[in-house]
Amino acid sequence: MDNTNYTIKSIPEDDRPQEKLLKNGAGYLSNSELIAVILRTGSKKENVVMLAQRILNDDGKGLRNIAEGTVEQFKSFKGINDVKAAQLVAVAELSKRISPLKIEKIKISSPNDAAVVMMEEMRYYKKEYFKIILLDTKNNIKKVSEISVGSLNSSIVHPREVFSEAVVNSASSIILVHNHPSGESEPSHEDIALTNRLDECGKILGIKVLDHIIIGDGVFYSFKEEGLL
Repeated sequence: MDNTNYTIKSIPEDDRPQEKLLKNGAGYLSNSELIAVILRTGSKKENVVMLAQRILNDDGKGLRNIAEGTVEQFKSFKGINDVKAAQLVAVAELSKRISPLKIEKIKISSPNDAAVVMMEEMRYYKKEYFKIILLDTKNNIKKVSEISVGSLNSSIVHPREVFSEAVVNSASSIILVHNHPSGESEPSHEDIALTNRLDECGKILGIKVLDHIIIGDGVFYSFKEEGLL
């Protein structure tokens, strides 16, 4: 019989996640160690780092398991109760809310810049979100506005909502951004038609549509790069 003690005390003190964080900073910790700090305790059969690794390794999805996890899904792991499941869901939600706060005043010089800004926030969405990046005259981000949330397959976007946001925020130009929950980034016929419609509206209003970025799972499609804008 394996008599190993799997409590956090079985981990050498210098290797315990909380002690490592306090001594070296959060950037020094692995993903599993950061999750271990949040969970605090494991179970009789595994310490908290092992528990965190098991969650990350499930189906090989890594941090996607945290970003997309629900209370019910987390509780399916032995060692995760209501409190721990709620902690993980809360951390995932906070990360999504914090992400947009970092982007103001970032200068967009290429489609890749826009994709990088939006990728980590939008790649995990289970529904299709349509957003616009509002830019000033120097292509610095003024704001990112959410225009619509659709089903898994489509979203409804009206030029009125798109350009009222741009006008209210005195944007010089905008970049359209939406995600494909499938993980693919190729545009549909609907995507192309919508882009053309919004581009024409922008020309009338004097607010240039610089690009339309489609976010997939770690990949993106730029209408500008592909010569469609």
